[in-house]
Amino acid sequence: MEFSELLGNVQKERFRQTANKLLNECFLLKNCVDTKSSYYFVLRNKDIFISYFELLGYELNIIEEFGIISAYNSFGTGRIRLSRLESIILLLLRLIYIEQRRKILDTDDVIITADDIYEKYKTLKLKKPLGKTQMRTCLAKLKKYHIIQNLDTDMGNSETRIQIYHSIALAVSAVSLDELYKASEMKLKTYTESGDNDENEEYDD
Repeated sequence: MEFSELLGNVQKERFRQTANKLLNECFLLKNCVDTKSSYYFVLRNKDIFISYFELLGYELNIIEEFGIISAYNSFGTGRIRLSRLESIILLLLRLIYIEQRRKILDTDDVIITADDIYEKYKTLKLKKPLGKTQMRTCLAKLKKYHIIQNLDTDMGNSETRIQIYHSIALAVSAVSLDELYKASEMKLKTYTESGDNDENEEYDD
């Protein structure tokens, strides 16, 4: 059967846009305004999207409990390249996310302030301080991939509220929050011991 026949009555352009959005932006989230309609479009046409992504070598990962859809490449490609500082900020956000998840309902998104990140960064005792411009740049990249969302305008301002999506837990493989926490701590330890080199890191999209 031709793939166009498999699509049936599904709008081809809408399908194309949604598939590209998932590949380019990593996650489709039910609770994110930018991806909500795409999230539900995939759910309505789940079997077709699963078949399509299998052809590309991807496994579609749908976690309805948390409202997340992602695609995992079984060939190990399709990875995000992050700078060292972006990697550190991501790991700090993971730690904060896990700490907060232990206090709230499992299905609630975590909301913090930028100051929580600044304070966590200080505990690493790195030589270079975290400036507002660097903070804005790092958070903007993570926002692009629907890992966080700013609830106030200036992401460099210490009082700005940051919503951490559950998608942050899918950036690494772990079977529990405790394992994810330990993995994040170990990775951060390597950064604090390796100096301030700005090497790129890779994370699954």
